[in-house]
Amino acid sequence: MIRILHLSDLHFGRDRPELETPLVETVNGLAPDLVAISGDFTQRARVAQFARARAFLDRLAPPTLSVPGNHDTPLDNLLLRFVVPFRRYRRAIDPVLEPELETPDMHVVGVNTVNRFSWQRGRMSPRTIRRLSAAFARGDARLRIAVLHHPLEHGPEVEKRLMRGARHALAALRGAGADVVLSGHLHNTVTRPFAISPGCLFVQAGTGLSTRLRGEDNTFNLLSCTPGRIEVETFSAGTDATFQRDRALSFSRSAVSGWTAD
Repeated sequence: MIRILHLSDLHFGRDRPELETPLVETVNGLAPDLVAISGDFTQRARVAQFARARAFLDRLAPPTLSVPGNHDTPLDNLLLRFVVPFRRYRRAIDPVLEPELETPDMHVVGVNTVNRFSWQRGRMSPRTIRRLSAAFARGDARLRIAVLHHPLEHGPEVEKRLMRGARHALAALRGAGADVVLSGHLHNTVTRPFAISPGCLFVQAGTGLSTRLRGEDNTFNLLSCTPGRIEVETFSAGTDATFQRDRALSFSRSAVSGWTAD
């Protein structure tokens, strides 16, 4: 079994400090094979906020794989945002913006969807889509997971514009046989097959620490994966600052219908 813990949107600088230690202790207690963090470590990409994010990562015992979010580039410093948008992220979090992890059982590919010229709306360039497709199109039986900040699909309740290139990326992922896409950005948990690509599971994490809640508590997801089956558990913390297992959904995959809920 492969166990991947999915965190997103920590937003140091607009976070709940009382949740940080409970989150670290819960993550370390669950002892996943990997912690995937899908961006927005900071609120305003300030040096002090990145220092807090780095200290948080250093407290996590499992290995981590991270990608930047739009809040990890400076909003109020246009020179930095347009010239060296990821300099502070590279120094504090990871010099590699699109990391990959390969083991005998899984292939995890990080994707940078931040668009420096449109701060809120993400972008998947044709080059990025080709890279992602090539990474997954190797024909092996490993679990194939993409990690990105902006989601590739929105529900009808979402007012924000969908990321540029999202539909082309989904088509490419379907063709390459991707199993799961982990994303964040919207501060809401979503767990379901993609509507236009049911062979790929859409797992969106809420916010792990931020005070910017949108209808749900602070949350993270834990994926437990065996061949042809994935269980996604959501852990949440309310006013008591304790993360507890809140709900779980299980999905099985068939060659005909893709992922379906058990």
